[in-house]
Amino acid sequence: MTNGDYTPLLLSLKVAAISTSIVFVAGVFFAYLFAKKQFFGKSIIESFFMLPLVLPPTVVGFGLLVLFGKKGWIGSWLIEWFDFQVVFTWIGAVIASIVVSFPLMYQSAVAAFESLDKKFENVARTMGASEWRVFWTVAFPLAWPGLLAGLVLSFARGLGEFGATLMLAGYIPGKTDTIPMAIYFAVESGQMEKATFWVIIIVALGFSTIMWLNWWSKRNMRRFSNDVKRR
Repeated sequence: MTNGDYTPLLLSLKVAAISTSIVFVAGVFFAYLFAKKQFFGKSIIESFFMLPLVLPPTVVGFGLLVLFGKKGWIGSWLIEWFDFQVVFTWIGAVIASIVVSFPLMYQSAVAAFESLDKKFENVARTMGASEWRVFWTVAFPLAWPGLLAGLVLSFARGLGEFGATLMLAGYIPGKTDTIPMAIYFAVESGQMEKATFWVIIIVALGFSTIMWLNWWSKRNMRRFSNDVKRR
């Protein structure tokens, strides 16, 4: 295969890597903030965050199209001020992946932060540590196993995103043809061998990702058990 034949793989990895990076930062920020505070409307905001999990991908894609289309609230502004169009670009694929994978990262991060023993953070505060320092030196390291799980799941979700991506980014060979898109349109055109090739690739990527996460989790559980026994 030529370099051009591998475009779906390279583009999928690019989209998943960028979207996961953004989702990780945003998910950790909001999860830590919401896990610590109670305020009016919190449940409504959290329900909005989790909405992409229960909506059909085409509905999510339609909502993104309303926002980022040429006549959309955000899309028209981007075209007017920056002469930049999101629709039918790989940026659209990144935005779609961010929206559908954010709930997984947020949910994992909230669970990780809420499970922390608050006494460790309180001890750091009594020693004069700022909230920023408490987060980086106490909360983040202790919550890392849960955060990593969210990170891996978000990457896998971004890698396999199809419905919302099709609505927002469309299918342009060499520009927006991620692996799921390449599989769908290969089947549509009767290219079953090509579709099978990409199915094997994405299954292998997803399987390897989950296997690595399981191995890492079990290894850390064994370390924790051994540490407890030594004590």
